[in-house]
Amino acid sequence: MPLYEFVCHSCESSFEELLFNSNPAVQINCPRCGGQEVRKKISSFASRVAGGNSFSMGASSAASCNTGGT
Repeated sequence: MPLYEFVCHSCESSFEELLFNSNPAVQINCPRCGGQEVRKKISSFASRVAGGNSFSMGASSAASCNTGGT
């Protein structure tokens, strides 16, 4: 179940919602003001570094994950 970040157009509040699917018909309301005009934020993500116990934040380049980069 993915966790999405949203921002409210009315009060500029940021909040997170757990969504079972990313169906655009699902109405998300701001928990602070109840506003219905919210948008998904582009957010970074955490990923575990192979072979280690540390986490890396954000997107990585294709070269660093051996997916065809040179």
